[in-house]
Amino acid sequence: MDKDYNKIAKYEKAIKDKYGEEAIRNPKNSWSKDKEQKYLEDLKRFYSKSQGQEKKETESKTGFTIRESKNKETSSRQCPVCGVYSFDVDDDIYMTKFNCCFNCYIQYVEDREERWKTGWRPNK
Repeated sequence: MDKDYNKIAKYEKAIKDKYGEEAIRNPKNSWSKDKEQKYLEDLKRFYSKSQGQEKKETESKTGFTIRESKNKETSSRQCPVCGVYSFDVDDDIYMTKFNCCFNCYIQYVEDREERWKTGWRPNK
C-alpha cells in the first residue's frame, strides 16, 4: 500500500488548525521516567484492588475522612415465613421492610402492619 505523504500532511495540518498543536503531538514527547513510574504504581494498585488483595484504607481528602463500612448487611433471598427463595424485586422491598416476601405480605401483613410489627407471625 503506497502512502500519500502529501495527503497525510494535509490531514495533519487540518487537525492542527482545528484542535491545536497538542492534538498532533506524539504522546511519547511528554512522557518521562517519573510519569512511567507513577503509571506503573497506579496500575499495580488498580489491579490489586480489583482482585481484592489490597485492604481498603482510610482516606482523608480535603478535611473529609472516608472509612470502610464495618456493618455490611447481607440480604437474605429466602423468606423466613414461607421459605421461598426469590430474586424478584418486589420481594426485596418487602423483605427489607417487613422481613417477608411479597406473597406473605399480601397474605399475612397487608392491613395488619401494626400486628406484624409487634412480632406476630403465622403458625407454620
